[in-house]
Amino acid sequence: MWDHLGVEFTLFLLCLSLIFLNLCKRKQKPLNLPPGNMGWPFLGETIAYLKPYTANTIGKFMEQHISRYGKIYKSHLFGEPTIVSADAGLNRFILQNEGKLFECSYPRSIGGILGKWSMLVLVGEMHRDMRIISLNFLSNSRLKTHLLREVEKHTLLVLSKWTHNSVISAQDESKKFTFNLMAEHIMSLEPGKPETEQLKREYITFMKGVVSAPLNFPGTAYRKALQSRSIILRFIERKMEERIEKKVEEEDDLLGWVVKNSDLSKEQILDLVLSLLFAGHETSSVAISLAIYFLQACPSAVQQLREEHMEIAMAKREKETGEAVELSWDDYKKMEFTQCVISETLRLGNVVRFLHRKALKDVRYKEYDIPCGWKVLPVIAAVHLDPTLYEQPWHFNPWRWQGNTHGRAPNPTNHMMPFGGGPRLCAGSELAKLQMAVFIHHLVLNFQWCATADSDLPYAFPFVDFPKGLYISVKRLEKK
Repeated sequence: MWDHLGVEFTLFLLCLSLIFLNLCKRKQKPLNLPPGNMGWPFLGETIAYLKPYTANTIGKFMEQHISRYGKIYKSHLFGEPTIVSADAGLNRFILQNEGKLFECSYPRSIGGILGKWSMLVLVGEMHRDMRIISLNFLSNSRLKTHLLREVEKHTLLVLSKWTHNSVISAQDESKKFTFNLMAEHIMSLEPGKPETEQLKREYITFMKGVVSAPLNFPGTAYRKALQSRSIILRFIERKMEERIEKKVEEEDDLLGWVVKNSDLSKEQILDLVLSLLFAGHETSSVAISLAIYFLQACPSAVQQLREEHMEIAMAKREKETGEAVELSWDDYKKMEFTQCVISETLRLGNVVRFLHRKALKDVRYKEYDIPCGWKVLPVIAAVHLDPTLYEQPWHFNPWRWQGNTHGRAPNPTNHMMPFGGGPRLCAGSELAKLQMAVFIHHLVLNFQWCATADSDLPYAFPFVDFPKGLYISVKRLEKK
């Protein structure tokens, strides 16, 4: 009898609890989600979102959704309910509140191929520690004393192979330049050596998988990339063991510095080195290719660049021999119009189109709610190409970055985020700009170039790439 009464009492309490919870839910204010479309079950709108489009636009998907729903809308992307932002204010809010309201959240396939200790996917204290290591090795003092010289050496190494009246793939040459620089900077690998060329071949296979569909089946680009990743990591590990066995005190490269000065495990060091090779090579090479592409259609910008760099070069010629000497940090700081070209290239080309974040708690932004756990995509490219922020944003206009000139929107730098922002601001941003400036310096002083008959366009896949390789005709300029 007592057992029977106990069961009834338990059921009675359970019913009361359900009624109470239901009443509480009714009292809660309903979420005011942005307008939008969740798309197909499971797939959502991911396929349409990732459809390739020319890189100096935001693509039809974004254009149609912004036109229909506004700059902030909901969708279902990468397997998750998502808030998409083309709003400059919300993007800045998201990036500035990293670790508080939002957190980096890339698809698992990215972590699977870059490694769980990759800086791209790490969050919290571990990301902070890895970033500090990178910043220490990419400090301003190191840029001035070491990296400027290395950047110029590798620039000249690539450009010295360009012959008069030849046709070259600007994209391949840019990748060669940045890969050789990062391979030497990270592991002291010399350009052209068999081991460097072997690593480069594996890295190319690896990169094809990073940007492919994550299908881990025999023969797919993703499977081949995972195999190349293993080969690359074994290569890095051998280099690591050589340093430890020989007790090499040399700290000129990042691998030596990390082995001696950090408490990272072997696995963490391997993923760090791989992720820095990826970040330092891929984004910079695309940015240089974009600069070559935009400048070939803007002769007035090339002329102004040539005048700026000719002035720098003439001032550096030794009085006795008349020979040019290597660039100094003061020379780099004189490249004012060059910095305008770099800013405009990054704004219009948008090497990084969007970022992956998720809400750590319920967030209210203006009139909209962002539910805890939802994916959030700040679309950097949409802000950079916003006609309410930039006059004729689809035009390459480096003069917009100068004061008191035509085509300049009010405070354009307020909305520029080519390297992200907040605590996850790209650690290599200054190195990337230095690479672009030095490459442009020697390019405009020594060559004129134009598109070939089989012209190419940059496409967003969403990674930016020139499908045909960006072939250009080059002519050497006569020395004055």
